[in-house]
Amino acid sequence: MARIEFVVESPLSPEDVLENLVDFGERRPELWPAIDPAVYQVHSVGEHWAEVTEGTDVLGGIWARERYDWSRPGVVTATIQDSNLWRPGGTWKLDAESRPGGGSRLTVTRDRRAKSIKARLLEGVLRIVGSRMLASELRKAPALGLVDDVS
Repeated sequence: MARIEFVVESPLSPEDVLENLVDFGERRPELWPAIDPAVYQVHSVGEHWAEVTEGTDVLGGIWARERYDWSRPGVVTATIQDSNLWRPGGTWKLDAESRPGGGSRLTVTRDRRAKSIKARLLEGVLRIVGSRMLASELRKAPALGLVDDVS
């Protein structure tokens, strides 16, 4: 199991970041470029939850069907329902809080359990470079306002 925690700051307010995080419209893969549009599928959406399949073509393809929950103010949690690499029940959580002077501080906690050899190998790499690598990828998301917005 690899539990990884990292912090990213954004010039956007916590409310704006969270609004982008729970936007399950057509533009989601543009706002969050780590999501492969060919894998992205919205199954159902409620008032404070959504069930979505997302993934990437990295390492031959990684996907997870996750249930997003944003019923707690300032927090979005995604829990794995099914995946080709991870066991059900694994999570990632984003806590957004205001920064003095504006913007937001985002704390991301990822806690997943491997279910295949490929996933165990990936977990080994993530134990070493995971927080830096995942934070770097997150900073590339236009949804955080750190790069040019998607037109």
